[in-house]
Amino acid sequence: MTNVDVVRLCLESYIAQDRATAERLIAPDYTFTSPQDDRIDRAAFFERCFPTADRFRTQRILDAVPACGDGVLIVYEYELVTGERYRNVELSTVRQGKITDTQVFFGGRVAHE
Repeated sequence: MTNVDVVRLCLESYIAQDRATAERLIAPDYTFTSPQDDRIDRAAFFERCFPTADRFRTQRILDAVPACGDGVLIVYEYELVTGERYRNVELSTVRQGKITDTQVFFGGRVAHE
């Protein structure tokens, strides 16, 4: 499995709330950073962030590409249950088949097409 495959599968496991798969893909020393979270550890990620998928009606990966050595950039668009749509970018580092770090960059609201 490539680094891109690992990141895609992890994002898909989040939407499906398949915690067993996510735990298998996320390294024990994992850190997560977003505009709302400053380098939280794996336990805090699974407690605070992972259970939030019920806010989404849909989520679709627009692109995922290798970047920065072991990094993967992924762009995705999601629709909240309220009908609002947004686009985000994430940079994840994958080493030996496990995600060790994710940085989320929140995008703006996307107009309905």
